[in-house]
Amino acid sequence: MINIIKKELEFDKDLKKKIEFICNFCNVKPTIINGNIRKIDKTNLTYIEPHRVIIKDITFLVFNYSNTLYINNLSESIELKDLETFIKQLN
Repeated sequence: MINIIKKELEFDKDLKKKIEFICNFCNVKPTIINGNIRKIDKTNLTYIEPHRVIIKDITFLVFNYSNTLYINNLSESIELKDLETFIKQLN
């Protein structure tokens, strides 16, 4: 039987502050969901689920210690410094 171990990751405090500051400046409320580490017991297989930040029904995937935000999936990305511009374009 396969046993999957799931451990919640803590969102980096500095990154969280930056995202919340940008969202407050743009008058939007982000929903932040912590990511997880999923490990299959007795193997070396590990999956890191990124943190999710939901802003205006758009999901951004965020990894700790990275300034890159991925939009909906890992194929399209923006830098954290461009988040304000991206949010303003949504209006």
